[in-house]
Amino acid sequence: MTTTATPPATTPSPTTTRRGAGLTQTLLSYVIAVLLAFVVSGIVIALLGHSPIEAFRAIVTTSFKSSFGLIETVHKWVPLVLLALAFTIPLAAGKYNIGGEGQLLVGATASAAVGITMKDSPMVVLLPLVLLVGVLAGGVYAWIAAWLMDRFGVNEILSTVLLNFVSFGIVDYVASEVWSDPAAGHPTTVPIGEGGLLPLIGAPPLHSGVFLALLVSVATVVVMRRTVPGYELRAVGTNPRAAAVHGVRIGRVAVGSLVVGGALAGFAGAIEVAGVHGKLIEGMQSNYLLLGIIIGLIARGNALAVPFVAFGIAVLEVGASAMQRSADVPMEMVLIVEALILLFLLFSDVVGARLRRSSR
Repeated sequence: MTTTATPPATTPSPTTTRRGAGLTQTLLSYVIAVLLAFVVSGIVIALLGHSPIEAFRAIVTTSFKSSFGLIETVHKWVPLVLLALAFTIPLAAGKYNIGGEGQLLVGATASAAVGITMKDSPMVVLLPLVLLVGVLAGGVYAWIAAWLMDRFGVNEILSTVLLNFVSFGIVDYVASEVWSDPAAGHPTTVPIGEGGLLPLIGAPPLHSGVFLALLVSVATVVVMRRTVPGYELRAVGTNPRAAAVHGVRIGRVAVGSLVVGGALAGFAGAIEVAGVHGKLIEGMQSNYLLLGIIIGLIARGNALAVPFVAFGIAVLEVGASAMQRSADVPMEMVLIVEALILLFLLFSDVVGARLRRSSR
């Protein structure tokens, strides 16, 4: 007679159980914060004399009720996710990159310059150059602030903000003077060569920069979680003194995080030129910087969460114009909703931290 050994029953470890409970608690606080933001926003909309139900219906459904709305949302998602990663990566090292707007514009300017001056080149040459130059320009522009921080101790918040203003002047000069399109009624360059444009897919057309942004998002998560540089980055942000004791070069990691962030913002600018506008346009940065910071903070510096939060913000942004048309609510109301979501999330962080301390 043979007997079959019964495998011992597996029970989750206390650590796994705590992590699961913590994740559930975090997700619940997210849901409550978003609901409270919508409730308060609804009250404000009602006080302004509009219908909150119509406004929120327009915001939530516009991106999904037609293929045009979904494509527009995905196109909006691309610069948002890249700008959010440009903020999140330095944040993991304890640094604040507030210069994503300027880095995007410089990247876009460099891409447009290559696309215009080499407009007769074939796609196999021109398109990679347009994208690569945008990445390099954004990284170099961020390096200026990183070098000032590392060499002279200049606060990176101040330097990156000030560099944004410099970039506005660069775009204005290039779009109004160097390669100005006289037929346009706005500071705009002439179009780049067709070989520099990203291929379009399907109908309505989706530019292939979406897949590049998705690839960058996945690569960022892998690097942050599975590689030595990612570990060093998080170690410096968590406890720089302990990281230094264990041999991590804090200055190099901090500089590198800002340069990589700038390169991602420059990549966003290159995709905007090659995939959306086909040229450099003054004001093309929209309010991506503010939204990128909001996304990075809502995601709490988690690179894995950034693409999902960015998509939610893209839905709000695309729904804003529909809200204005259908419910006559100002588009700025969406900014209020986004700000309230952030405020309630921060508030839930404070409450959660106090509850955890009191339970110990």
